[in-house]
Amino acid sequence: MMTHLLKPAIAIAYKDLYLEWKTKQNMMTMLIFSGLVIVIFSFAFDPANAAVRALIPGMIWVITIFSGIIGLNSSFALEKEEDRLAGFIVAPIDPASIYLGKVIANFIFVLITQLIAIPILFILFDFHLIGYRNIAAFILVLFLGTFGFIVVGTMLAAVSSHIKSSETLLPVLLFPLVTPVVIGAVQATRILLIEHETFREALSWIQLITVYDVLFFVISFILFEYVLEV
Repeated sequence: MMTHLLKPAIAIAYKDLYLEWKTKQNMMTMLIFSGLVIVIFSFAFDPANAAVRALIPGMIWVITIFSGIIGLNSSFALEKEEDRLAGFIVAPIDPASIYLGKVIANFIFVLITQLIAIPILFILFDFHLIGYRNIAAFILVLFLGTFGFIVVGTMLAAVSSHIKSSETLLPVLLFPLVTPVVIGAVQATRILLIEHETFREALSWIQLITVYDVLFFVISFILFEYVLEV
């Protein structure tokens, strides 16, 4: 059963990653946006001011959410232009595999953006991570928060792909639904990076994010078949 789902999903994810490797259009846009956000904040606030460093958790998730929306908006663009969604519907694969493949590809795109943008943010604001445990906990929060955002975003990108003004509709649909995971991620990041508390102090927020991820992943996994047929 898992092989039946994973093989097509990996093929779809590989297709998206390969096309992006050839064009580099979406990744470049995501990275340019992230860099622009970092530069604006670094000039708007004094990086040497300790109080300004309290903004870093918010900056991390602003970069993640808005660059992620750029990627999500183009997630089904090629399929929409060439009517490949109809091909997906009649293809002898589980529709859940299509959703899983898109989630994997979108997740990797955002992780690459974070991998480049967050170290630059830390360098410009002279911010140092303290403690290996806090670093590991921060990476976990980053992973879980990003996954929750992508899980919902991919589903809604598929929904909005049937509508002409999908680029406008997606953020309107997405922001209310991802508010819990964004709040949890920002709070957990603040506790770990700014207050230098332990993993235990951030555990309640991490649990909230985890429950959100599992709940919306299962719902999206089940309902994606009906979204394709709309």
